[in-house]
Amino acid sequence: MNNAIAQTTALLSTCALLLTGCSSGTKTVTSANNSPNSTTNNTATDTAATTGTLSGAIPIGIAVAQTSNVALLGQEQVAGAKLAEKYFNSKGGVNGTPIKLVFQDTSGDEAGTINAFQTLINKDKVIGIVGPTLSQQAFSADPIAERAKVPIIGPSNTAKNIPEIGDYVARVSAPVSIVAPNSVKAALKQNPQIKKVAVLYAQNDAFSKSETEIFQQTVKDQGLELVTVQKFQTSDTDFQSQATNAINLKPDLVIISGLAADGGNLVRQLRELGYKGLIVGGNGLNTSNLLPVCKALCDGVLIAQAYSPEHPGEINAAFRKAYTEEYKKEPPQFSAQAFTAVQVYVEALQALDKKSKVNKLQLPELRTELNKQILVGQYNTPLGEIGFTPIGEVVQKDFYVAQIKMAKDGSQGKFTFIK
Repeated sequence: MNNAIAQTTALLSTCALLLTGCSSGTKTVTSANNSPNSTTNNTATDTAATTGTLSGAIPIGIAVAQTSNVALLGQEQVAGAKLAEKYFNSKGGVNGTPIKLVFQDTSGDEAGTINAFQTLINKDKVIGIVGPTLSQQAFSADPIAERAKVPIIGPSNTAKNIPEIGDYVARVSAPVSIVAPNSVKAALKQNPQIKKVAVLYAQNDAFSKSETEIFQQTVKDQGLELVTVQKFQTSDTDFQSQATNAINLKPDLVIISGLAADGGNLVRQLRELGYKGLIVGGNGLNTSNLLPVCKALCDGVLIAQAYSPEHPGEINAAFRKAYTEEYKKEPPQFSAQAFTAVQVYVEALQALDKKSKVNKLQLPELRTELNKQILVGQYNTPLGEIGFTPIGEVVQKDFYVAQIKMAKDGSQGKFTFIK
């Protein structure tokens, strides 16, 4: 979280000016519509004062992708956040004051994320934001929150340099440089004869570009031959050219960095064209929503994990039980990370409230003090014990690798964790 923010586009500069403007007078802060589908098409020209104290439930913004091809990930985050809201309010919220999540749909692009952030900050007057879904979106929208001095906790932003965006940006999603190599090492354990590797990645997605660099370096570090690097777009549905080019080079391992929809279709087409070797998927494929895309052909895909439903601990047991009762399946990583992000806000607010009653603090001061408290706290979460470095990088010790196991007819499947 460097104080010096990298130069942004003219659009972001304009957005920042809108955020820092404020009218005279004092307003009471109230939470907005809690509908998970609440969206806005305005460009957030609301420059009303951001002063005032809390009245009623404490509003926390949730800005994730509920629509577009990214919704396969964002919907899991909505589920995790809602479970956290219900769980922590049942425990008394923030020392007796409930929290209230305010949802804004970022869709799958930068413009939608900027719009969602502006609305949450200027209109909904949230104390902090969980989001966005993609690192690509974070690089565009997080600087807006930084200028407004609103805390951000990234639930799934694992690209390089996310915390360095600013002093108010943290993440509970471990960086790809730590997580990604684990799946390649797991593939080598399953097949020590792997020599040739083909890498495919979504060139229009910041996270995928960051992740593929780590994967490619891991391939070299393991003494393997990188036979080809193929590019695609997250919006693509036809991967015949890339898949054929890769298969013709006879790789023993294929590594894919993309999102659930495009990644799932790529897995399917690789198998349909006759590829028999191991496949490693990146974090964008780390969702059960991948399974209906490639169905039986998903079988065997290896994906590194920052969460396991089997992780011991009271909070994870409660989260797992609530999720399985609600959705009739094991909780995925994206839900666990969203739950964790809300938990960090709640527990940081609880600690802050014991020092200075949060409902007595003016909103700007509350946001600033909350940001400080987040960074010094230690949290026992579904991900395990976590904390933060001074720049907002998550400190986490437990990581895993899962392999997808599908029924032969493709009707159902699950992530099986490798011991």
